[in-house]
Amino acid sequence: DKILPIVKEWQERPLEEIYAVVFMDAIHYHVRNEGRIVKRAVYIAIGIDMDGHKDVLGMYVGQNESAKFWLSILNGLKNRGVADILIACVDGLTGFPQAIEAVFPQTEIQQCIIHQIRNTTKYVSYKEIKPLMADLKRVYAAATEEIALAELDSFDEKWSGKYPKIAKSWRDNWANLSTYFKYPEAVRRLIYTTNAIEGFNRQLRKVTKSRTVFPSDDSLLKMLYLAMMDITKKWTGHRQDWGQIHSQLEIFFEERLSGL
Repeated sequence: DKILPIVKEWQERPLEEIYAVVFMDAIHYHVRNEGRIVKRAVYIAIGIDMDGHKDVLGMYVGQNESAKFWLSILNGLKNRGVADILIACVDGLTGFPQAIEAVFPQTEIQQCIIHQIRNTTKYVSYKEIKPLMADLKRVYAAATEEIALAELDSFDEKWSGKYPKIAKSWRDNWANLSTYFKYPEAVRRLIYTTNAIEGFNRQLRKVTKSRTVFPSDDSLLKMLYLAMMDITKKWTGHRQDWGQIHSQLEIFFEERLSGL
């Protein structure tokens, strides 16, 4: 129990004034609550600061993933000193972009392409998944947004007979899926997927897989905190291409960075 006050202190520590990118995602665990086993969402925010250093900004145990809970987390980040987040990378949770906009109105939102691919192709038949994925890749790997939209039209013509919902979902979410097209390759690679957080989640799962059910929310948080401390010990230095990314961000976000 000595760990809990340390976790609380960690959760409330001051943060950097500006983050180049913040990745936000949730993973789910089972916890015993008043004799019943309930599902809990663990909300995770990982930031990359302007020096290219990666840091877990916070981990929070909540009921199930909701935009409302994310809103309270974003307010928490602001209260801990974060003045601006240039780009936020998120999953496709309804209401998430609005929650970010309410706290950080200038933040660009990139909806994770990998989540979108997973969500829109999970009902595709085994035989058709390979050719369909190849056609879909022409959309998200296109050189420009114009080409991507033309490829989405071709995809729609070819596949909408069998899978009408796929192209529709991409179109409905296009505003936040297509953010990365405006950036050069190095910045695109950094933001078009929540990979930074997915890798972290994978490592957390490795540590927690021996426990299928946690006796309480606190025990879950303690275990995750200790695992996080262990994982992040190896997070030294920054990405090799950070110099390039940094100079691109300085050009793109000149006005927002000039006040600092």
